[in-house]
Amino acid sequence: MAKKNHWLHRFWPRQLKRWLTPTPQNTHQLLRFLKKSQESQLFSLDTMNMIEGALLVSGTHVREVMIPRAQMVVLQYNEHPDKFIESLVESGHSRFPVVNESRDAVQGILLAKDLLNFYAASPKNAQRFQMRDLLRPPVFIPESKRLNVLLREFRSSRNHMAIVVDEYGGVAGLVTIEDVIEEIIGEIDDEHDLDEENYIRKRSNGCYLVRALTPVDEFNAYFKTSFSDEEFDTIGGVLLQAFGHMPKRGESMELQGFYFEISRTDRRRLHLLEVKRLELKPKQAKQT
Repeated sequence: MAKKNHWLHRFWPRQLKRWLTPTPQNTHQLLRFLKKSQESQLFSLDTMNMIEGALLVSGTHVREVMIPRAQMVVLQYNEHPDKFIESLVESGHSRFPVVNESRDAVQGILLAKDLLNFYAASPKNAQRFQMRDLLRPPVFIPESKRLNVLLREFRSSRNHMAIVVDEYGGVAGLVTIEDVIEEIIGEIDDEHDLDEENYIRKRSNGCYLVRALTPVDEFNAYFKTSFSDEEFDTIGGVLLQAFGHMPKRGESMELQGFYFEISRTDRRRLHLLEVKRLELKPKQAKQT
């Protein structure tokens, strides 16, 4: 009898604990559990953000993170490098869809390193340049593809870019492996992004790259504007209020004589804006 009572003494506390702390039944319950664990400082906020990104990426579709068609930096199939090399360098990208007149007619993908290798082989190559000799075959995917599936395909094929098509077969935009990874781990800075000390950078095309975390007073001082900082400390906060929702990449608006376009964002916050006075609207966005 004493042995039985000893077993009950050991069993019931463990069973009661299971009943009081039920196993999460879905992703949202799991996230709530993990957030409580993070708030108890069992792991860092950065770790929590990565876990959250990894859990939510399977429910995210390509259309939500792709670079829209209008923002794609493309090269023309019949152009010589003498004509497009300046825009290629200015963009800072490493891969470019090559089109034949219409953006729906994607002929292939040109890698900047392939062009560099072509010229490095012999200076005489410039005279016999043929775009078709350097093109890599494009990969087409539907807007509805989920990001976890796309990431697996990127890894297996060693592709870094895919052309996104809509239900009618037209080009809707493009997506890169960096876009997918950023949904999981957050923004990835590269040498063409702004560093933490610089909030605003002017580009040669007249546009400005502006960090969403730019303090409103610094933005006003730079552009001679008068945005209020009573409700929000950053220009990103001002835009969030103006949009009324978390905008996606490519969404834009006109505000106080300026054109604002979302250049980089994720489901949690804005990262990078492209800003232009209303005389000329920006065309280019980030791609790898």
